[in-house]
Amino acid sequence: MGKILENLKFTVAAGVVLTVLVAYLLMEQDTMGAYARYLHAMSGVMWIGLLWYFNFVQIPTMPSIPDDLKPAIGKHIAPAALFWFRWAAMATLITGIWTAHTQGYLMDALMLDESARLIGLGMWMAIIMWFNVWFVIWPNQKVALGIVEAEAEAKPKAARMAMLFSRTNTLLSIPMLYCMISASH
Repeated sequence: MGKILENLKFTVAAGVVLTVLVAYLLMEQDTMGAYARYLHAMSGVMWIGLLWYFNFVQIPTMPSIPDDLKPAIGKHIAPAALFWFRWAAMATLITGIWTAHTQGYLMDALMLDESARLIGLGMWMAIIMWFNVWFVIWPNQKVALGIVEAEAEAKPKAARMAMLFSRTNTLLSIPMLYCMISASH
């Protein structure tokens, strides 16, 4: 067991195998819908978890980190976290659309029809958040972290823009989660 838990890839693979086993033993008819919901929840936890890590831990802590340690964050931790952050956003969007489709409410939700208005509002907030991740936060973080070439004076502006849109996503995540959870119960 130690070998499995010492290696993240083995740990995740074992978790997937265990999930498939549980699903096989306990699933009933709506298998695709259940898989969609499960993958949506799992990717959503990763996305919002990383969003909150950035906003509640990394951003507030950066000013107190000694200058000689900051390159470890900017060159190693932040790029890795941003990789998982943006792909978790993509997976959450795709599996959310898949879930809505398998449950038959996709168009009603997107059109904010009365029967699916709450989940639809949550979906639209999530779509805005996804857009912010891919088209504002990530491009600006690449500049701020020096992943792409940019003038030195562009880095603080890019960092501020990424932070403001990350905070926008944090703001939206609170009512979005309310809409998502309340709509299904």
